[in-house]
Amino acid sequence: MMGLDDKMIAKAQKHLCQADSVMKKLIQRSAPFALKPDTEQSPFEALTRAVASQQLHGAAAEAILKRFIALVPGKAFPEPGDVALLADDQIRSAGFSFGKIRTLRDLVEKVSTGVVPPSEEIKSMVDDDIVARITQVRGIGRWTVEMLLIFRLGRMDVLPVDDFGVRKGFMRAYGLAEMPKPKELLSHGEKWRPYRTMASWYLWRAAYD
Repeated sequence: MMGLDDKMIAKAQKHLCQADSVMKKLIQRSAPFALKPDTEQSPFEALTRAVASQQLHGAAAEAILKRFIALVPGKAFPEPGDVALLADDQIRSAGFSFGKIRTLRDLVEKVSTGVVPPSEEIKSMVDDDIVARITQVRGIGRWTVEMLLIFRLGRMDVLPVDDFGVRKGFMRAYGLAEMPKPKELLSHGEKWRPYRTMASWYLWRAAYD
């Protein structure tokens, strides 16, 4: 989605409308498409923020991250080497649970050994390879990496079938009695390729607007 201009957005919307009549109605009644990925964050920062946010509401996660960043004065965000020098008690004082600290320690190791690709490398990798690499980190699953693909890397064709909001939006938009199983959503989503990220965005709107 990096650099997605009005012409490209229109092309993607046209494809979705032609491929799926329900998606067409959803697009027509939704707010204008407005997904703007934050492409400046490194994979380490994006994943650390995701770990801090797991199972928490936004305000609580932001408070934890603010205290975590303050542990390394003078930097906009701690780097892996900075975190490696912090004691567990320091990270715990910021609000990270012991389980999240273990994830963070493994993330630091996987970044330092190159399992988690650096910013320049990850830009040229295909989505499935990014998922395979990053899910090797303890406590980081496919959904977390999919959020990175969408909101940090701006990838066009990501369908997070395990996401509650996407499944709820599909149920509401398609008039189902219950939320679809991930396999059902994945199968239906084939018609949205190569713009499944945009379809996901509209499903989120259907779930929460």
